[in-house]
Amino acid sequence: MQAYEYKVIPAPQRGEKERGLKTGAERFAHALTLTMNELAAEGWEYWRAEALPAEERAGLTSKTTVFHNLLVFRRPFRGEGISGEAPALAAQSAAERRARMLSVYAPEGKAPRLGPAEEEEV
Repeated sequence: MQAYEYKVIPAPQRGEKERGLKTGAERFAHALTLTMNELAAEGWEYWRAEALPAEERAGLTSKTTVFHNLLVFRRPFRGEGISGEAPALAAQSAAERRARMLSVYAPEGKAPRLGPAEEEEV
């Protein structure tokens, strides 16, 4: 079974001006084309668009739900992972690799504790 890695970006919210494009729809399509071609040059294949809800603050105490338009791209998983993790990923089962690909790559554990800022002596 082919494994993929995914990239999700916000969809353009307004069109890009270009000579000969007069309507808003033409300009928006042009902005979308530019975005998709940039990612295609990096090896990403357009997969689909999604409108997903997100809860955001509205004022001091209330919250509201807004929808974000996102573009989903994918490319075949090359196996090296981020920062050369090939040996570690090769030892994992296919299910573990798929679960890791869909998660955020971050070291586990707490962030280091920082001490108070020191003043410079002049």
